[in-house]
Amino acid sequence: MSEQWGKVAVFGAGSWGTAFSIVLADAGNDVTIWARRDEVAEAINTTRENAEYLPGIELPPNLSATHDVKAALDGADVVVWATPSQSFRENLREWAPHVAPDAVMVSLMKGVELSTLCRMSEVIAQETGAGPERIAVVSGPNLAKEIARREPAAAVVACADGDVATRLQQRVHSPAFRPYTSVDVLGCELGGAYKNVVGLAVGMAVGLGFGDNTTASIITRGLAETARLAMKLGADPLTLMGLAGLGDLVATCSSPLSRNRTFGEKLGQGMTTEEIYASTRQVAEGAKSCSSLRALAEKSGVDAPIATYVDDVVAGRLTAQGMMDAVLARDTKSERD
Repeated sequence: MSEQWGKVAVFGAGSWGTAFSIVLADAGNDVTIWARRDEVAEAINTTRENAEYLPGIELPPNLSATHDVKAALDGADVVVWATPSQSFRENLREWAPHVAPDAVMVSLMKGVELSTLCRMSEVIAQETGAGPERIAVVSGPNLAKEIARREPAAAVVACADGDVATRLQQRVHSPAFRPYTSVDVLGCELGGAYKNVVGLAVGMAVGLGFGDNTTASIITRGLAETARLAMKLGADPLTLMGLAGLGDLVATCSSPLSRNRTFGEKLGQGMTTEEIYASTRQVAEGAKSCSSLRALAEKSGVDAPIATYVDDVVAGRLTAQGMMDAVLARDTKSERD
């Protein structure tokens, strides 16, 4: 490592939290992962592996784990949140008093809160009182297993304060991970959340046996739907054309490593949402956020057929085949409309 940074605390020992911890450690940071279960933290420290989520990946020596919230946050000038979005607010209320008053907080979460329709940066602001210069997000085509294997990847580090985004960019720039900066937090978050819903729709099409024409059509219309909502709420349209928009969308919709695409495939094959939840510990954020994104679009007066139909399938009100039939039966129009 060419340069040593300060300490980073990463809350969440799942696959993405662990993979991003590897990036941070490779970039020269001392990293402490907070794990919800003490046995996971102990296994990371003793075996140098997170066998439950990333088996076979040796963890860097400057990465450790703990179940103790205070110990994880002690001395951390950057705190990374990598937990399921729907339980984040409740957890943050417990963690926030122990975060240093000048620490920068980074969200890796790609969801919209069901009860409030808040993005995760908004939840952080509400629960910690932090200003926008202390809140950032990282988003992009970042499938955890590939990141952990140190395959080349890129992402966007977004913060309303461009100088803070640049400092964070330096903190996460590792030999295999190339970050770009942005000040469009809203666009990055909506791109990250919406691509999970589109990934579910693509997965359903794959599960039904359809091919590349169908999936390419869903991806393209999904991007248009994402851009409509994001722009209505004030995002920069170029953000949706970049890594946090199109890049993340392509990775999620095209890779069998994607939890959301896999979840959608199982729906397309006839499994119920409850059966899928019972078969895995992995969280598919799109299965939760489809409802909140649908509500956010309705509140904003934005046409969002993919989010609407995916929500209906996840809730059991519609079958995957019914979704495809409904999409095809919609009135025709100009593509620009």
